[in-house]
Amino acid sequence: MDDKGAQSYQGDERNARVLIWLNGRLVPREQAMVSVFDSGFVLGDGVWEGFRQVRGRIIFADAHIDRLFEGATAIDLDIGMTREQIKEALDETCRANDMTDGVHIRMMVTRGPKHAPNQDPRHATGKPTIVIIAERKLPNPAVKREGMVLFTSTIRCSPPDMFDLRLNSHSRLNLIQALIQAIKAGAHEALMLDPHGFVASGNSTNFFIVRRGRVITSTGRYNFKGITRGNVIDLCRANDIPVAETDFTLTETYSAEEAFVTGTFGGVTPVAMIDGRRIGAGSLPGPVTARLDALYQALVQSPAAG
Repeated sequence: MDDKGAQSYQGDERNARVLIWLNGRLVPREQAMVSVFDSGFVLGDGVWEGFRQVRGRIIFADAHIDRLFEGATAIDLDIGMTREQIKEALDETCRANDMTDGVHIRMMVTRGPKHAPNQDPRHATGKPTIVIIAERKLPNPAVKREGMVLFTSTIRCSPPDMFDLRLNSHSRLNLIQALIQAIKAGAHEALMLDPHGFVASGNSTNFFIVRRGRVITSTGRYNFKGITRGNVIDLCRANDIPVAETDFTLTETYSAEEAFVTGTFGGVTPVAMIDGRRIGAGSLPGPVTARLDALYQALVQSPAAG
């Protein structure tokens, strides 16, 4: 199986020379290093956020920053920056790399270096580690043309009292395990169920099906509620496309007319096959997926995106 999954992108040799924002300094990529005692390295103790830059703007920046602060508050982590300082740091990183469009940005915040490698957050030295990586990345066009292949993982999405997936944390091992299962099965991405056996999400994307012209996605009780997911639901409601957030099963998924996933990087991406079953009978993308993709691309280019 090739790597034409949710994270597949067109390469750009300039990414090898990008400057990284590291604790307030811009440093060459090969010099962007953190301590082996850093909380993120030792324990995955931190939060992160993904952004996109389109035509000189960081789109949906406020929603992404809201989520970053919510996650940091949930784990009692003081980012040590205001919202405006974060926006300026994002813009500074793009300016330093002469970037204006087609840029994917990842901001990572950990609890910072520790006196000793253990779980106790009180052993952190007091200052977070903050990294911003901006790269020229566009989704692989073959993914939208050919569609993604999904495999249903045996690993379930966790309930919020065990590990709340709304928390955009550095701890992603369960999702990586699900993805490894999918890759070993010859798929691009894992489809994950909730503890009750209903369809929840992909390992890195939100998942939708279309049945009888109605767009359906999970309740969101057991998976991350992506910002692109929310935008797509809003677009459905604003354009008289029936939409529901509800429980649905693999049986209903296999017989859907269309399926697609959403994410900050890829936007709206059609799904071609799930567990060896072809979804729908026509060419990709299906009519509803194609319409939502066009509406989303128009939103991204509009002033409403920020």
